[in-house]
Amino acid sequence: MIDLKNCRLRFAPSPTGFLHIGGARTALFNWLIARQNNGKFILRIEDTDKERLVEGSVEQIMNSLKWLGMDWDEGPECGGDYGPYFQSKRLELYKKHVVALIKNGSAYYCFCSAERLDQMREEQKKQGFSTQYDQRCRELTESEINEKLNSGIPYVIRMKVPVEGSINFDDLIRGSVTIPYNNVDDQVLLKSDGYPTYHLANVVDDHYMKITLVLRGEEWLMSTPKHILLYDFFGWKPPVYAHLPLLLNSDRSKLSKRQGDVSVSDYMRKGFLPEAVTNFIALLGWNPGDDREIFSKESLMSLFSIDRCGKSGSVFDIVKLKWMNGVYIRNLKKNDIDGLAELLKTALVEKNIIEQNYPQDKMLLFAELIGDVIETIPDIYPYAEDLFRKKVIFKDDESMEISQTREYQILKESLINGLQTVDYLNKDNLNALIKKIQSETGVKGKELYKTLRVIISGETEGRDLALLFLFLNKNGILERIT
Repeated sequence: MIDLKNCRLRFAPSPTGFLHIGGARTALFNWLIARQNNGKFILRIEDTDKERLVEGSVEQIMNSLKWLGMDWDEGPECGGDYGPYFQSKRLELYKKHVVALIKNGSAYYCFCSAERLDQMREEQKKQGFSTQYDQRCRELTESEINEKLNSGIPYVIRMKVPVEGSINFDDLIRGSVTIPYNNVDDQVLLKSDGYPTYHLANVVDDHYMKITLVLRGEEWLMSTPKHILLYDFFGWKPPVYAHLPLLLNSDRSKLSKRQGDVSVSDYMRKGFLPEAVTNFIALLGWNPGDDREIFSKESLMSLFSIDRCGKSGSVFDIVKLKWMNGVYIRNLKKNDIDGLAELLKTALVEKNIIEQNYPQDKMLLFAELIGDVIETIPDIYPYAEDLFRKKVIFKDDESMEISQTREYQILKESLINGLQTVDYLNKDNLNALIKKIQSETGVKGKELYKTLRVIISGETEGRDLALLFLFLNKNGILERIT
């Protein structure tokens, strides 16, 4: 195992939309390793694909990382010694290195038109071959190149991959990997618009930002030979590589928007807690070595190890995520009821169910009433509809039958009379009120409490009856039953 002390890792998203949950996992694993080893976690924005850029995406990505509790040591907002941290501001550096590759014979001009390349790929598909550049421009003479340049013919710069042999490299997750050069395309390094491709900019930036470990998704595994070759062409030492397994849908297809939410912002919007999402994605591809499933961020920082990351794809199980989120909500109720009440209040205010100045003591009771029965924050809305309604609705045949009994009528009358004698219900006078009603009516035990519940809620079973009385309180109960 390599020494990771003082390591430098980066997360380098393209601002083409929201932060994908798979990208969040990659960022988290990089962040954990950096934090474990007195290392640096660098955020770099790879914004050279002008056609796919989405306005506001950089801010969305950074906000998602912050929501998940990940900070960065270098990058946008905080700067650093190896900036700028936007690739669009490093174009001259890339062009300089492309020139160096052409001079040492590791890259070449390609003047093939888009139409010609499309036709070439179609022919390759018809013949059952993989689509790769056919190297038509690879052996152009210097005079042919100059003639085309002087004629103003558009061009790209391609890397010159060896024709024979293979490349071997060690991957911290997958072990020894060998890929024949005939499976590696002569990759475009500089596009016709003067912008670098991902492959060139990625290697140049990783070198100049002194990245020691590249931990990324499996989809980049087949690109690694290109990157190692570029390091070799430049005479640089490559970083260590590790490729995480794919995230999968329940049918084991690649996680995609077609089958559900895939961005961090989707889960922010749907009322998941950041601690739960972080815990959940940490277990996608990493095995702690035992049956535990709930980990604080501090636990993850102490326990995470790259040698326990698997090679197989990990299924994104939304049912498990909801369960885990419910665990975190219940823990929040137990350890920080004020924090839970504030989260619930924000959700209720957003839906115009309550006003911003809603009493804090009532909000705490609301959190006590439903904190054990919800898995996500939006789960509160059906309960809120019940608890904030101004009349009783009988929920089933049994509650309707109870409402027709003599006990119901005398208990209801006794309750109304008793409420007139108090200004505001609290634990002490609520107990006294229940005892007084029992004494006056002669109804007691299970029949007493079940009927009182039907009177104030329309249900025969449900949440803690004392909390329900205290939440609805004198005015709320009287409004409901009179």
